[in-house]
Order: sequence, then structure tokens, then C-alpha cells
Amino acid sequence: MMDLKLTGKRAFVSGSTKGIGSAIATALAREGARVVINGRTDASVSAALSQILGSVPNATIEGFSGDLATPQAAELLGTKFPSVDILVNNLGIFEPKPFEQISDDDWRRFFEVNVLSGVRLSRMYLSGMKDRGWGRIVFISSESAINTPGRMIHYGMTKTAQLAVSRGLAESCAGTAVTVNAVLPGPTNSPGVGEFVNRISGGKPFAEFEKEFFKTVRPTSLLKRFINTEEVASLVAYVCSPLASATNGAALRVDGGVVQTCF
Repeated sequence: MMDLKLTGKRAFVSGSTKGIGSAIATALAREGARVVINGRTDASVSAALSQILGSVPNATIEGFSGDLATPQAAELLGTKFPSVDILVNNLGIFEPKPFEQISDDDWRRFFEVNVLSGVRLSRMYLSGMKDRGWGRIVFISSESAINTPGRMIHYGMTKTAQLAVSRGLAESCAGTAVTVNAVLPGPTNSPGVGEFVNRISGGKPFAEFEKEFFKTVRPTSLLKRFINTEEVASLVAYVCSPLASATNGAALRVDGGVVQTCF
């Protein structure tokens, strides 16, 4: 196994009680990082802690419960954990909705959760990273940042915004050992997607729905299946490591080849 040299690094992963966030937290813990996971409730955080410790018994892991779409929760986080070496901005929401039905409040809610939460946490932790001479910030964006989905335009907008923020922050860290990158997963078999599939599949077996989905909805996929959360987490863990020091200001795709552009 490759040693990512993360032992002892303090990492915070927002929205990490399930799905991609949980897989990222588990991967970082397995590499020896001191990981703080986050969910909105004490119950969800407690359950996630138990699950991760079941996979990584020697993990050094703590929890923080709070809705980081709000400044109040971010302030409490900063009080409890005033500095981190690694920040993974994973918190996010999605929903399919026709454009004509997306209200002003929907647009604001998606921006608050998907964009401003990461902006706020990055602002809180970036100066400390620069002062200590090392740091990693990663935004979990989406292939929807490039392929804006017609039925989730508000979601696609926030994922594109994350690319702008991450690149701009990377520019502000030029010449330092702090890197800022975005990771763009493609369609991933996370709990949220599973619930979405159950709603729209009409009772079809998952394997049958999956085959049809990649034939008609994401025909450009080279993988021809949903990505596993661990496949996303592997890339994120590497980007968070000292080994990825030359990777900065990048939009890194782990999309199964859905995006057809070569840049």
C-alpha cells in the first residue's frame, strides 16, 4: 500500500456521515490522519464514528455535529477545532427540479449549502495553513459543473461556482505549500443517489436501472456503471497528501469518463 504521509495531519471533512464524505473520512483515517467528521445531528455523527471505527479500528477520529450551511455552526467548529491541516468541503445537496419550478429560495438554499459553506470554512482555516507553511483544501464538485443538468440547473450552478472558488483560492496561495483543488465525481452510488434511484426507477432492479441509465441518460460514460464512493475517496486522499504537492488549482475528474473534453 502506498504511504500517503498523512500520519498526524488534522483533517476536517464536512458532510461526512455517509456517502462520499464518509468514504473520504475513512480513507484519510486509514492513512493515519486525525479526522474530524461532520453531520447535522449528534445521532448521525455517533453512528458514523462507529461505522468508521469498525472499518479502521485504530483510527484517530472525532465528530462535530452542526449544520455548516449556517455561520453559527461554522463559528462553533472554529472554536472547537481552531486549526486543521486538511479541509475537504464535501457538504452538498441536490434535487431534480424543472427550471420553471426553482424558486428564489431554492437558488439561495443551494448556494448557501453547496458554495458558501465551503467558502466560509476555507476563509476560517486558510490563514492558519499559510502561517504553518502547509495545507490542503479540496472542494468536492461534480461533473455537473461542466455538464450542467437540465433538470438540476441550480445544482449545476453551485458545482461550477466551486471550480471558480477553488481556482481563485489556489491563485491566492501561489508560492506557498498550501494547495487548493476541486474533485469532480461522476454519477456515484451514494445513499442519496440510491434514494433518488428508488424514487424514479419504477421498481426496477438496481442493475437493470443502472444499465438503462448509462445507455440513455449518461451514454458518454466509459465506465458504464455508477462509481463507488471509495473510488472517489482514493483520489481525494491522494490530493490531500504531501505527495500531491505539484497538483494545485486543478479540476480533477473522477467521473468515469462522462465528460468528453480532454482538458
